[in-house]
Amino acid sequence: MHTVRNYILGLFLVVGGMLSAQTEPKPAFDIQLEVDLVYLASDYLEGRETGTMGELKAAQYLAHRFAEIGATPAGTEAYFQPFDFKYKPNPHAEETIDRKGMNVVAFLDKGAKTTVVIGAHYDHLGMGNFGSRHTGEPAIHNGADDNASGVAAMLWLAEALAKQKKSKNNYLFIGFSGEELGLYGSKYFVANPTVDLSTVNYMLNMDMVGRLQESGVLSVNGTGTSPAWDDVLGATEAAQSTIIVKKGVGGIGPSDHTSFYLKDIPVLHFFSGQHNDYHKPIDDSEFINFAGIQQISEFIVAIIRQANGEGKLAFSKTKDESQGRQAARFKVSLGVMPDYVYNGEGMRIDGVLDGRAAQAAGLENGDVIIQIGEVKVKDIYDYMEGLSQYEAGQSTTVVVRRGSEEKTFEVNF
Repeated sequence: MHTVRNYILGLFLVVGGMLSAQTEPKPAFDIQLEVDLVYLASDYLEGRETGTMGELKAAQYLAHRFAEIGATPAGTEAYFQPFDFKYKPNPHAEETIDRKGMNVVAFLDKGAKTTVVIGAHYDHLGMGNFGSRHTGEPAIHNGADDNASGVAAMLWLAEALAKQKKSKNNYLFIGFSGEELGLYGSKYFVANPTVDLSTVNYMLNMDMVGRLQESGVLSVNGTGTSPAWDDVLGATEAAQSTIIVKKGVGGIGPSDHTSFYLKDIPVLHFFSGQHNDYHKPIDDSEFINFAGIQQISEFIVAIIRQANGEGKLAFSKTKDESQGRQAARFKVSLGVMPDYVYNGEGMRIDGVLDGRAAQAAGLENGDVIIQIGEVKVKDIYDYMEGLSQYEAGQSTTVVVRRGSEEKTFEVNF
């Protein structure tokens, strides 16, 4: 029943998009990309919390779209790879909760010896009972950017790669479940793979690619996981004028590429930047940069083409990027959201949280922190080192660059 309803709704959205395209100027992106994202981020799916009917509806939609594209089932039950897991709702809880997740897995067979894994998690926070930054009454967290955007990009890539007549790689697409609760879906997949992991060339992960800014800066993490990535990314970036890459070498991060890196597989993680709507009900499709998602998707296709000449990529372990610095065991929080795609010196504030130390001191969105106490801040790691000097109840000065001025604020933790 739910499969039929999903198909009808999906068909309705596709037709609606086609009619809209006939009466309005052609958009700067594939209308199907918008259809996929708007459906996945609709109230109908109730926030896609792992193990709920909303997530199951999303899984059924992904399976339908993969079939429509021509990618064959590659799960353990057709397109699906169900799994059970236990998790603690908070670190101090004594009891664990049983959950059931469902990865959605599809394959494009190009007759190649190696396979590229392309993934994105499709689960989110449901009504915000865990992981939410919302302080009001329970509400549906639609997760348009996190991570309907990554799933829409994955489906766009599947369509684009399905049209390739020749390829030096096969392609395995995975919609991961359980990411928000602790990367459970990707952990399960690498422990119970439906393809031989020794044939996997590399893994590409899209998580929050829906808010590309006018600057075109795209955070690409995992660039140190293969010696080939620097040349591949450099050549790809040089061949176009839309995307500017901000590299992060580490293979470990808070998303599903980590599970593959820990199996000695080269990875790249694509991320368009943090924002104040993160993990709030307001992360809705109306704020998505759809043209930006397509630009990122086209950039990823270009990376794949460029990497084709490298054969099977060698794997490299990466060091913790904060190695050699003071451990970030800070006991205080400034109450700001960092701008992870900021390329300049310092730590740019992308959001000031209500009722926290930064707001009380007078810091604003867009301020660039350049000093905390005696610690000069050149990047986010210096920022964390600066915070680690203090405990609750203490005070210090924070120096920011606001426009062309430097301003000093007294902060009470």
